[in-house]
Amino acid sequence: MKATLRSRCVRTFAAGALSAALLTAGAAGTFAHAAASPKPKPSTSASKSAASITVKASSASVKAGDKVTFTGRTSGLPIGTKLVLQHKKGSKWTTLQASTLVKQGSSYSLEAKLNDKGKQELRIKYDEVTSPSVTVTVK
Repeated sequence: MKATLRSRCVRTFAAGALSAALLTAGAAGTFAHAAASPKPKPSTSASKSAASITVKASSASVKAGDKVTFTGRTSGLPIGTKLVLQHKKGSKWTTLQASTLVKQGSSYSLEAKLNDKGKQELRIKYDEVTSPSVTVTVK
């Protein structure tokens, strides 16, 4: 009789200890997940519609193969956002191999070598947000 009572007590104690351990581990996991979770991002459609990019070329006329620096500011785009340079070919905008990131103060600077002769219409783009175009004549 004592052996049966003792084994029941041991089993009850073990079950209680196991339950407590599982609850503690579950709660710790929940807190760890909550602490590690990034803050929710604002709606991208709302932030994109409020975003803007300005652009200015360092020179209005260059020789083929020369570099032009494009500078400007952004509004509504986070620091570290990747911006790309595009040029207009016919009626279509094509992305060039030049890109940069938005810096502290919401500014950027991008250097690109222009090879195609003639008037180049260029702009800076991030996703759906584009700057006004600038024209650089390549001789």
